[in-house]
Amino acid sequence: MSNAADATPVTQADLNACRILIVDDEETNVLLLRAVLEREGYRDIIGLTDPQRALSTFVDASPDLVLLDLMMPGIDGYQLLDAFRRQTPPGDFRPVLVLTADTTSAARRRALSLGAKDFVGKPFDVVEVGLRIANLLETRVLYQRLQLRAHQADR
Repeated sequence: MSNAADATPVTQADLNACRILIVDDEETNVLLLRAVLEREGYRDIIGLTDPQRALSTFVDASPDLVLLDLMMPGIDGYQLLDAFRRQTPPGDFRPVLVLTADTTSAARRRALSLGAKDFVGKPFDVVEVGLRIANLLETRVLYQRLQLRAHQADR
C-alpha cells in the first residue's frame, strides 16, 4: 500500500512553516530564542513573558512546538505542562521543550512526567537548542502526515 510519495522527506521549509510558542518570564530569553529561531528561518513565532496568557494562547494558536521555562511567577512551567496536556486531544503529538535553570534530576523527571518531550538547562548552547527544535518539529510534521494518511484511509 505504500508508495514513494509516502516517503517524502521533511524539508527545512516544512519545519519553517511550523508555529512555535515561547513562554518565559524573562524578556531577554524570549528575545534570544526568537533570534535563534529567526536565524534558522522560522517566522511563525509567538513570544510570551506573561505565563498567565500561555494557556489561552496555546489553545487559540495551536502551536506545533512550545519552548517553556519552568520557574515563573504565578503559574509555573509545571502547571502549564499539566494544563497543555489536558488541552491536547488524545493521541495528538504537540511537543514541549523545557528550557530552565533548574537542572536537578527532580526537575527533569517532573517535567518529563508531565509531558515535556525534551529538557535543556540554561544557559544553553544555541546550536544544540536549534537542533533539538528541528528534531521535535520533524517528529511533529511526520506525526501530522501519519494522521492525515490515517484519516484519508478511513474515508
